This record gives sequence, C-alpha cells and structure tokens, in this order.
Amino acid sequence: MVKVFDLVAARTGLRDHEAMAAERGWSPVTTASSPDDHKAYYPGATPISIRVTGDASSGLPLGAQLVGRRGAEISKRVDVLATALFHGMEIDGISDLDLSYTPPLGSPWDAVQVAAQAWTRETGLS
Repeated sequence: MVKVFDLVAARTGLRDHEAMAAERGWSPVTTASSPDDHKAYYPGATPISIRVTGDASSGLPLGAQLVGRRGAEISKRVDVLATALFHGMEIDGISDLDLSYTPPLGSPWDAVQVAAQAWTRETGLS
C-alpha cells in the first residue's frame, strides 16, 4: 500500500498480465468498478477505483488493485480481498461476507462486494 498526496493505492495478488504469464492454466478476467466508499446520501462519499482479476474457469480470485481517497478505508478493503484470495474463496462468495456497515463509513454492500458482483456479472459465473 502507498499514499500519494491524498490518495491511497493498494494491491494484493496478481494483475491480469502477471496471471497470464504465470502459465498455470488460468483464464484471467479483470473488471473495473468505482463504487462509493459509503452511502452517497451521507456527505463526503468518494469513489474507490477497484480492479478485480479472477480465473474465469474456477471463479477464484487472482488479485485486486484499489485506489481511493485517504479516508476511504482502502487498507480494510484490500485486507478483505487478500483474505479471500488466501483462503481460495470464490469471487461470488465475497458478497456473502457479513462486513461492517454504517452509512457514514460504508454501505450494506461494501465497495469490495460491489466490485466482486461486477466481476461475477461480467463473467457469468455464480
């Protein structure tokens, strides 16, 4: 994770070109989404750019990258994705996690869950 001015960038796992180069038989698919860090009706909501890379054959996560404003809890969110990756959780399973929620800090569907749902929709896996 790195802070650049008022932005925080974090990464876990592989990017799409690294997954392809790994020669493990993966079929990497990467999606990009920009969900808000908390409910938009609560003042100060900002988008988080999230790229999720997963194996289209198995639905397993291969990596993720996040960029957002300093107060957007990027470290919490990359930890969720790193945990899913480490434990071999399928990407669509991220939506089933019971993550903390309160309108000033998050949404009923956290930003990482919205990004996982976008990946699942694009690949057609569920």
